[in-house]
Parts: sequence; C-alpha cells; structure tokens
Amino acid sequence: MAKLNIVLFEPEIPSNTGNIGRTCVATGTRLHLIEPLGFRLNEKSIRRAGMDYWEHLDVTRYVNYQDFCDRNPGAKVYMATTKAPYVYTEVQYEPDCYLMFGKESGGIPEEILLDNQETAIRIPMLPTIRSLNLANSVSIVLYEALRQNHFDHMQLEGHLTRFDWK
Repeated sequence: MAKLNIVLFEPEIPSNTGNIGRTCVATGTRLHLIEPLGFRLNEKSIRRAGMDYWEHLDVTRYVNYQDFCDRNPGAKVYMATTKAPYVYTEVQYEPDCYLMFGKESGGIPEEILLDNQETAIRIPMLPTIRSLNLANSVSIVLYEALRQNHFDHMQLEGHLTRFDWK
C-alpha cells in the first residue's frame, strides 16, 4: 500500500500548513514538519484551515534538517524547488517516498539542494513568477505521486446522494 510523505522545511504560514495537513488526511499521507516553524501548531489559523481533520493527521516534528535525516535513514526524498533541473512529472515516485517543500520565503536551502540534485523537481511556470503557493504546490506534486501509484487505498468513484448515475 502506498504511504507517501510530505515534508515541510521550516514552514512559516500557518494557513498553508493547515491546508496541507487537511490534504494529507484526505490522502492518507504522513506530514513531517522540520523546525523552526513560523507559528505554533495550536494557532487558530491552523485549526481553521485544517478544520476538524487535524486530530486525524499523522504528523512528526523534527528539531532541524539533520534530525529529519537521522530519523529517516535511506529515505528517498524528492526536493520541490523552482531551481530544480527536472519537472515533477519526469520522475517515478516510489510508494513510500518523501516529497519535501521549503519555507514560503526562501524554499529549501541551496546547500541541501546541491546534495540532492538528482531528486530535485520543479513545477513548470512562467519565468516572471517567483513561485506558487506552498499548499498548491504540495497538492500538485502529491497528486502526481498518488496517480503514479494508482491512487492506492483511495476511493475512486463518487456517488450521488439522491440520484443514481445512468
């Protein structure tokens, strides 16, 4: 069964993290938060964005990037960055891989990217745009990884409440 992982490197905006948490709950994805965080996890804006899903979130916190690496040895980590050489659709995502996204104001530090250039991925966009919203970026890449893993363990068919599809 696919069990993907989202890693947020020093996220700064609580509503982004709340929305990402909700997406993780909806997809059965684990969330990993690398500190320092730009907010407290009990802030109202996280609860509002994550709604009542936050209590169901599988979330792990790390004191820094080295703590993340130490506690996840051998993990395949794809680094989402505007500086990447590969488009996010050009790689094959393993069912248990990690998708890392940097903080809103600066992304993933270049020292980390340099050590991981073979797994650095990007979302194509116009060259006049600095970056996409963090929560949107996570959704784009996560759903590609889920698609490649055949949406394993997810509900693939919807049903009308009062009518039947014909």
